[in-house]
Amino acid sequence: MSLIKPFRGLRPTRELASRVASHPYDVLNREEALALARDNPYSFLHINKPEVDVDPSIDVYDPRVYEKGSENLQRFIKDGTLQRDEEETLYVYKQVMGEHEQIGLVAVASVDAYDQGRIKKHEFTRPAKEDDRVNHMDALGAQVGPVFLTYQAQAEINDMIAGVVSQEPEYDFQADDDTRHVFWVIRDAELVSRIEAAVNRLDALYVADGHHRSAAASRVQKLYKERNAEHSGEESWNHFLVVLFPHNEMQILDYNRIVADLNGQQAEDFIAALAKQFEIEKVADNAAAKPAAEREFGLYLDKQWYKLKANAELLASIDDNDPVQSLDVAILQTSVLDPLLGIKDQRTDARVDFVGGIRGLGELEKRVDSGDWKLAVALYPTSIESLMAIADANEVMPPKSTWFEPKLKSGLVVHVLD
Repeated sequence: MSLIKPFRGLRPTRELASRVASHPYDVLNREEALALARDNPYSFLHINKPEVDVDPSIDVYDPRVYEKGSENLQRFIKDGTLQRDEEETLYVYKQVMGEHEQIGLVAVASVDAYDQGRIKKHEFTRPAKEDDRVNHMDALGAQVGPVFLTYQAQAEINDMIAGVVSQEPEYDFQADDDTRHVFWVIRDAELVSRIEAAVNRLDALYVADGHHRSAAASRVQKLYKERNAEHSGEESWNHFLVVLFPHNEMQILDYNRIVADLNGQQAEDFIAALAKQFEIEKVADNAAAKPAAEREFGLYLDKQWYKLKANAELLASIDDNDPVQSLDVAILQTSVLDPLLGIKDQRTDARVDFVGGIRGLGELEKRVDSGDWKLAVALYPTSIESLMAIADANEVMPPKSTWFEPKLKSGLVVHVLD
């Protein structure tokens, strides 16, 4: 069974690419998206977050929102903002963020391979978010947000993609978040075939970001099969839009926690309880508190930063052979959040929230100092090797374990569900 194949991408013109490209649908709230889309009629937010174009009183999951997204997609096609490639091909997408650079292959991945576990996942999904993506894909007849995949780096694939990157790109622009985005269309059919074959020889691909989109694509395939009794298996809806990056180019940032209260404890009692499992040091600022390695944590409480290191007793209790329970996010749960703060399930407990590392530890201070939250915990980033090991073991990561940067732009290429 193949993992990926080329496809006929629906793309913006070269002149409009930088204006079309938008943030992913799930990193902006409605108000933030509206502010960005209001003065840019070409923004892809009109398609991947169409609530910006309906009355604010209408719920984001209302069918009228999806209908507006479909209407906007058809408008973009009709006015020539988006144009479809004549031939099936693959694409290359480079992102640059500060000193970090990553180069991915844009393709469509097999839903069957996903369903049978060759495209591996590591997170649970939420039904409401899955339903949203199913309804969005179905209404638009297209997948507009790529799933972020990774794979064990292979020199053969790297070398072929490097040859593409040495050529003139189709798009090359700096986005408003200071990330650079460069995009190539592979026009050599023989090279497309060789890259496709090399990727399909991989043992597995791994979902890094986009679990709801990939799960929704699987549901859409089943939905369309029910509607099309004469389906052949060759229809475009048997695949979903992806960008694949080699594992050694991935950048994972910390994913930090803020907590609403101390579960009835006084601050000094909470610190004393922590001291039974951690070596605790008061530090001057968040830079000194930022974890530099696994098993280290930063704690902000009552305008004071602390650096925490797991002590010998806690280290001895950790099973390093367990890919899930040995994660720092799991250690935080089992040693602090549950026993000391009474937070049993981070996924559902409103007393805990999550702050992506892209915002910096200053954001943790800001949230706690506002009075809305009592304390913050900074974590060391989860490694890509841990993610792959958990997926290989068919295990599931604790919620909000990874924050990938830079984010993939939406709108650079669309997969049409014919």
